[in-house]
Amino acid sequence: MKSAYVLLAAVTILSSAACDAKKGNATESSAPIKAVAPPKGGDWTKMVSQTDAGGFVMGNPNADVKLIEYGSMTCPHCAEFNEKGVAPLIANYVKSGRVSYEFRNFVRDPLDLTMSLITRCAGPERFFVVTDALYKDQRSIFDTLQGTSKEQQEQLQQLPPEQQFARYAQLAGLQQWAAQRGLPSAKTSACLANQQEVNRLVQMNNDTTNQYSQFTGTPGFVINGKFVEETATWDKLEPQLREALGERG
Repeated sequence: MKSAYVLLAAVTILSSAACDAKKGNATESSAPIKAVAPPKGGDWTKMVSQTDAGGFVMGNPNADVKLIEYGSMTCPHCAEFNEKGVAPLIANYVKSGRVSYEFRNFVRDPLDLTMSLITRCAGPERFFVVTDALYKDQRSIFDTLQGTSKEQQEQLQQLPPEQQFARYAQLAGLQQWAAQRGLPSAKTSACLANQQEVNRLVQMNNDTTNQYSQFTGTPGFVINGKFVEETATWDKLEPQLREALGERG
C-alpha cells in the first residue's frame, strides 16, 4: 500500500480543480415538508453517527432521502454553503425525519487535512458543531497562516510528514482554537498524530474520485446514491431535495 503522504500529494494537485463547482440562480422552495415523528422525546437532528464510509451522518437512519456532502475545510465555496445552506437544510429537512445529512471530508491540501483531523477529533456528538465553527473562522485561519514568516514555512516543509499536521495546527492556532471549544490540547495532539485517521481521510478521497466520475470540485452532493452535477449552492440543491421527496413549491 502506498504511503498516505504520497497519495496526499496527488490530492494537492487535484485541489486546483476542486472548490470550483458552478453556481446557479436562486429558486424558492418554501412549502413545509411532511414530517416523520422522531422517537419519543427525541429530535432527529440530535442523532449523529459515523458511517462505514468515514463520514458523519445526522438524522433519521431510515430517511426517504439520503444526502451526502463532500466538503473541504479550506474551500471558500464550502464555507459559503455552510453559511447559507446548512441551517435551513437541518431545520427544514433533517429535523423533519425525511432527509438525512452526511458530511464526508474531501481533503485538498495539508492544512485541509489538519483541519479535518480537528473536526473529527470532536467525535459524532460534536462533529457538526465544530465543523460549522471552523468554517465560520476559515478566513481568519488563512490570515493567521499568511502571517507566518518565510523561515517558518521552510521549517514546516523540512519536518517529517507525520509532524507536519501538528505544526500546521500550531501555526494556525488551531489547538488553542479547539481548546476554547472544549477539545483539550492533549486530545487534539493525539488526533493530529493518528496515522490511521490520516490514512482514512486519504482513502475517502480515493473512494470519492473512483466512485463518481462527475466529481470535479467541492462542495459536491449525492442524493440517494446519485451524484448531482452543478449543484454547489443551497438555492440549487434545495429543489433537488424537493424533487427527491416528491414535493414542490
